[in-house]
Parts: sequence; structure tokens; C-alpha cells
Amino acid sequence: MIKAFNTLFLLRAHSLRYLGALGIAFLAACGPTQPESTSTSISSESQRLTAWLDAEYAQELDFSPLAKSRRGDKSAHGELDDVSEESLQARLEWRRDSVSRLRSEFDYAALDAESQRSFDLWLFELNQAEESARFRRHGFIFGRNGPQSSLPNSLINYQVVETERDAQDYISRLTQSGRYLLQYLERTKLAAADGIRAPFFDYRQALSEIERITRGLPFDAMGESALWQDVNSKFFALVDSGAIDAARAQALVDEARDAMVLNMLPAYREISAWLSDDLSNVSEAAQGAWSLPDGEAYYQQRLARMTTLPLSAEEIFDTGVAEVARIQAEMVAIKEQVGFEGSLQDFFTFIRSDDRFYHPNTDAGRAAYLADADALLAATYEKLPDYFGILPKAGLEVRRVEPFREQDGGAAHYARGTADGARPGTFYAHLSDMRAASRHRLENLAYHEGVPGHHMQISIQQELQGLPAFRANKGYTAFSEGWGLYAEGLGKEMGGYQDPYSDFGRLSGEIWRAVRLVVDTGIHAKRWTQDEAVQYALENSPRPEPSVRSEIRRYFNNPGQATAYKIGMLRIQAIRAKAEAALGADFDIRAFHDQVLGSGQLPMSMLEAKIDAWLAATL
Repeated sequence: MIKAFNTLFLLRAHSLRYLGALGIAFLAACGPTQPESTSTSISSESQRLTAWLDAEYAQELDFSPLAKSRRGDKSAHGELDDVSEESLQARLEWRRDSVSRLRSEFDYAALDAESQRSFDLWLFELNQAEESARFRRHGFIFGRNGPQSSLPNSLINYQVVETERDAQDYISRLTQSGRYLLQYLERTKLAAADGIRAPFFDYRQALSEIERITRGLPFDAMGESALWQDVNSKFFALVDSGAIDAARAQALVDEARDAMVLNMLPAYREISAWLSDDLSNVSEAAQGAWSLPDGEAYYQQRLARMTTLPLSAEEIFDTGVAEVARIQAEMVAIKEQVGFEGSLQDFFTFIRSDDRFYHPNTDAGRAAYLADADALLAATYEKLPDYFGILPKAGLEVRRVEPFREQDGGAAHYARGTADGARPGTFYAHLSDMRAASRHRLENLAYHEGVPGHHMQISIQQELQGLPAFRANKGYTAFSEGWGLYAEGLGKEMGGYQDPYSDFGRLSGEIWRAVRLVVDTGIHAKRWTQDEAVQYALENSPRPEPSVRSEIRRYFNNPGQATAYKIGMLRIQAIRAKAEAALGADFDIRAFHDQVLGSGQLPMSMLEAKIDAWLAATL
């Protein structure tokens, strides 16, 4: 029999023992009292640490030219990452050396609280890298969000072309694409030799995406590929801007075509050939992390990395079951409010099937969906000053996912903009199957992906002043996705979900995150089959079946990641409840939110330590 328990109490207890469990010297919250020091000396040491960390982070970014481009930095705009195992090990060795120098060169007690937090985070990054290194081959490479689609996605969305040099850099990356993609193939082969293979549907997805990416010019005559359209659009835009003439633009396009045909296409063909041949070694029955070498330890490491808490799979499973039951009770109340006669399961079927909850599966229906999202976000922006002191400066746009990586029922997601505002943040929606993009859930998604969710949190993080640069970009899934889910509920406090069906959509989003706790641990620790996970999800949520099946495949692909949302939200809610209880009538929601977002993303225990210190100072 599954036990019930107080979820918030459990997470509170785990948070308190987190530091010792991971063996990290997070001294800011529980270390010895600082010796007396002048504010001048503390400020000086803190400034020195910030400058030092900025220099170290610049070296870290040198390992990933693509990450630089995503941040709007063109200093390595013509290079692609070295993604070989040797490079991964070199990066780990660099981090070990960096932490060793950090410990030897700085006096922790002479740092202010925010700088101590930076110190602790730099150590935390090493700890996560060390824990992950032993399972370096366990992550599935080709499949959902694999390099076969993420590379063209990066080129299309982040390869800015404003000058002739930028165009040459684009060509350089296309020329290196073969090396880059085949390094990933080599790592996939090494993993396969260790008995580690992605599920069969990952193979099929990768093969499908490669076929779509290489369909059309310059790869074949079946229309124009998305990459080819991007190259032509960007290069000939230089003619319009007066940077080059038409003849030079055509010459650059010809060079790009050669790079794509001679370097990128052979790599894609080699990857496709290997995946097709190796597919015979993969069972049609997908299995969880337990089936991999040292699989139980790998899954526990993934849970710790994703939640930043030392929770066991059993505890997370039980939390999910308890939360599903709680949320279903609220769903029943809405079912009765709208006068629906029948069981909750009948109501789920009604929500999944009734046309009123879906835009038409046409281009007009897709345009209407995007327009509705824009209108919701515009209205929410107006309410932000009542709930936040710190507001985002970056713009936000809503877009349909590019055809070559779009999936029926794929999860909406957010892509960050640049800190200077040159590129806005983007809320992406999969709209190939409008029956998987329900209208009653759109408000909930807009709050999660846009404001006050990911766009707000990540934009504020990038725009913070006075912190080391790495803290503007580093992320922890429990914090970011926990905040996104917290933001869905905050939308109700802000006056949203006036339509009861939209409020049901909010509960649908929340219960899905609770379902994730059950199915993720069910798959990877309790050895559930794909069909068992799908059946549990369909029985306990109103999510459309195409979306359910897509999501369940995602959990096989990325063990533990799906648990971070609900665990992170519960932790943020518990921290807020503690602050409200401590401050009573003096609790200011804007001040609380500014404290949560004002230091960038933090592991859950470090966030709680920060709020505890704020409460002590406020009281």
C-alpha cells in the first residue's frame, strides 16, 4: 500500500540535510561565524572574486563556441565545439584545477554573502561534473533534441549574419559540421559497445529528423531545405544592407552549398546508416535506466542532479501519488462547477475530444493559437508590477517550432534571448497536430513559458548587475522548471483563469507534473513498461493521448529530468509558506519574488538558505 505523507515536510527535511548528503562545503548558511572585518576589505575581496570568476568563466566558454553564439558573443562565431570524450575529460580537468585555485587564492570569510554564494556555486559545478563523469556514456545522444537537429536549429536561430565575416563564419561552421556530428557518432558507438543504447523510438526519431533536414536543396531537388533557405535569406540580406554586392553574396552561397554537400551531408548519411544497422540491436520494448550498466546508481545520480535534493526514487514516487490525489479532488470540484454529469474519467474524455477545446487543424487555427498566446502575455505584462519589483527588459515572442524538429504532441518550450535584448526570448509551440495543443491549457502554458515564468526568470537572471557572469547563465532544472510551475499557480493569484475550463487547464498542467513523478520513477526504478506508463498517465490526467505518448518517450530518453518540475515547485511553495508565516502581515509578495529571482538560479538548499537569511534580517 502506498503511504501518504506531508510532502512539504519531506522536502524541508531533505533540504536541511542536502549539504552533508552531497559533501559540498556550502558554508554560507551553516559555517562558522565570520571574523570581524571592515566593509572595505570585504568589498575588495568580493570584487576580486567576481573578476576572477569572470576570467574563469570566459575560459570555460572557450570549450563551447556554440554556447557563446547563443549568448550573442561572436568571438568564436566560426567554430564548432569539440564534443569528443577527450574534450569532455579536458573540461573536467580544467574545472578541478579552477576549484583548487579558488580555494587557495580566496579567504571565504572575507567575502560578502552574495560572493560566498558565488564561491559555493563554483564548487557545486565541480561536484555535479564529478558525479556525472562516471556516467558519461549513459546519456542518449541521437534522439530527442540530439545534435542531428540541435545543430541546424542553432545555425538557423543563433548564427547571426550582419557582415561578410559573419557569412564566412557560417560557412566555416558548415564545413566543420561533419567533424562535429561524427564525434557524436563515435561517442554513440562507444556507448553501444558498453551495452548502452537509446530506446528504439529515439533511433526512429533521429532517422526521421535527418531525412527532413536533408530534404531539399542543396541536398536533393525536393524543394528547399530549411538550412538552405536560412543561408540564402541571411546572405542576400547583406546585399539589402549594402554590406556586399549580389555577386559576392552568390559566391558565398555557393561556398555554403559546397560545405553542406561535401561535409554535412556525408556525416548525416553515415549517422543514418549506423542507426539503421544498429536498430536491429534495440528491443521494441523500451526499458528504463535500471536496464543500463550500473543503472540504479545512474538514476539516483540523475535524480540528485535534476532536483538538487537527495530524494530517493521511492519518496518521489509517493510524492507524485499523493499530489495526483490532491489535484484530482480540485478537478472534481470544477467538473461539478460546470455541471458535467459523469465520472472524472468521463470528464477527461470530454476535455480530450470536444471540439470547443481545440483550434482547427489548419494554418488559420495555428495562427489563432499564436495570436491568443500573444494576447494573454500582453495582458499579463500589465499586472507584473503588482507582484515583482524587478522586471524583465528583454522582449518575448511566440513562435511555432521549425518543421524539421516539430513533433505531434511535442512539449512547448522556451529559448532565452540575449542579455542585450538584440534577440528576444521565444516561447515555442508544436502545432503540427492541433488536437495536441488544447485551447484550455494555453493560458497555463503562457504563464509557464512566458511571464511570470521562464521568460521573466531567465531574463532577470541575464540582466542582473554586479554578479559574476557565470551566474547570469548557469541553470538548475529544479529552480527553472520549479519556478515555471510555480508561475502557473501565480497566474491565478494575478487574476488569471477566469474561465473554469482554463482553470481546469491549470490543474491539468499541475497534475501532469505530479504524474511525471510517478511515471518517471515507475519507468526507471520500478521497471514499468512504456504501455504501463502511458496507461497511468491517461487514467490520471486529461492530457490528449498523442501528447501523452510523446511525453512518455521523453522520460525514457532523459531519466530524472521530469521530476524536477514538481519537486522544485513544492520547494518554492514551502519556502514561501515559511516566509509568510514568519512575516505575517509584513509579508510583501514583491520583495519575496525579488529575493527568489535576485540571485539567479540556485540549488534548492541554497535558495532556502538565502531566504532564511533574508527573513532573519527582515525580522
